[in-house]
Formats: sequence, C-alpha cells, structure tokens
Amino acid sequence: MNETIAFIGAGNMARSLIGGLIADGWNEDALWAADPETTQRQEAQGRWPGMHTTGDGAEAVAHADVVVLAVKPQVLGEVCRALAPAVQSRRPLVVSIAAGVRGDDIERWLGGTLALVRCMPNTPALVGSGATALVANAHVTAEQRDLAESILRAVGLTAWLEDEAQLDAVTALSGSGPAYGFLLIEAMENAGTDLGLPRETARLLALQTVFGAAKLALESDEDAATLRARVTSRGGTTEQALAVLESGGLRDLMLRAMTAARDRSRELADQLGRD
Repeated sequence: MNETIAFIGAGNMARSLIGGLIADGWNEDALWAADPETTQRQEAQGRWPGMHTTGDGAEAVAHADVVVLAVKPQVLGEVCRALAPAVQSRRPLVVSIAAGVRGDDIERWLGGTLALVRCMPNTPALVGSGATALVANAHVTAEQRDLAESILRAVGLTAWLEDEAQLDAVTALSGSGPAYGFLLIEAMENAGTDLGLPRETARLLALQTVFGAAKLALESDEDAATLRARVTSRGGTTEQALAVLESGGLRDLMLRAMTAARDRSRELADQLGRD
C-alpha cells in the first residue's frame, strides 16, 4: 500500500488498527502514530519498529494521505483545532473513530471543507473481530471510501450508512453491544453455577456457546429466527427456557435498553459539539 496514514492518538484502538493494517500488508514506513504520552509511542514503536512516532500531531499530518482521529471524544475538539492549519495545508482524508462527535463539528474544528468519514467501531476490533459502521460526507470520493473501508476492515467487518443520524442506533447496537454479550455470558455462567456446575466449567461452556452461536449465525444464510427455531424442539428443554425469556419481556427490554443508549448518544453529541 502506498498511502501514508497518520494516527492521532496511539491508544488501544489505534494500535489494533495499525496491527491489522500491517497484517494485511501495509508498509510500516507508511504509518505514523502521534501521541503526547511517551509510553503510548514506545508501545507502538516497540511492536512495529519500522513505523514513525511523534509527540507532535502536526508533524504526522504533514506526511499523511489519511488522518485517523483516535483520541477520546472529550478532547477531540481541542485536538482538531490544534491540527487545523496542518490539515488545511495537507488536505488529507480524515477518518474519525471518536464515538459521539458529529461530522459537522469535526469538520468545523478542522477548518471546514474536508473529506471526512465517521466510523463507529467496537471493542472486539482489539482482537480482529470488530463491527464498524461508516458514513462519508459529500467531499469523500469513491476512492477515498474504498481507502477508509480498507483501514477499518483490517479489524473486522464493515457496513456503510447513508445517514449520519443512524450512527446513534449503531452506537446502541454494536457500539454498546459487546457489553450486552458480556452480561449474557455472565448471567449464563452464574446460572450454570447455581444449577451445580463448577465455576470454571460454567464459564467455559457459556463462552463457547455464545461464541459458537455467533459464528454459526455469521456463516449461515438463514436469519437468527430460523436458526433459533431449528434448535427448539416442541416440548423440549429449549422451548421451556425460551418461554421463560419471552414471558419476561426480553424483546421489549432489549428495545428499551437500546433506545436509552441511542438517546444518550444524541445527548452526548449535542454536548460535545457545543464548543
């Protein structure tokens, strides 16, 4: 790959993307990581000696075809305003993986009229199994869309959206979703222990069962409802368990939970974009 990518922020998510890109064949010499924290830079440099690191974001931007904003949402405005002169001079594709900060605000902080792709990855990207939704503004070319997708696809699957407002629903579904999965695993493990299984056995069985169900669904052409029906024998144990979950209002509870997450995402975007 010939494009030079500058990561602004060298934390866990940035390093997962760097590792995925290098595994996909990206040249280390074409990658920059800018972070004021020495330990973060040392971590990146130690793992990939051929890449460039710096404490000065503007230095990294000056070499970049793509700038990936990988800092905490609370400091993104300050970081973008500091980078604005370098970004306006270089005119790179800007890719933001900061949750809850709208594209118009990012573009405004960077000086305006820029090709910008907003992304909502999730934490399984840290192990190469992420799910990322992307949305591009009107200045992004087809080639730049492909480039942004190739960066995020290095750590999992990707899906494009046409409406940025849908990212709030994505935040509620896949952004917060790993926590729902962890809660389910925790509940299954605890229930298995209450039913008499050793803790470690219950944990391993819960983990593998959830992993296996997700893998089966991903590799199947059939939807989740069909797969669920296939393992639910009439009058059997699974039918009894599902009846309890349905009577407890699991579907409505999940909708209420995700609606609350979506609404909070909107509130946070309003707060973060005020300055």
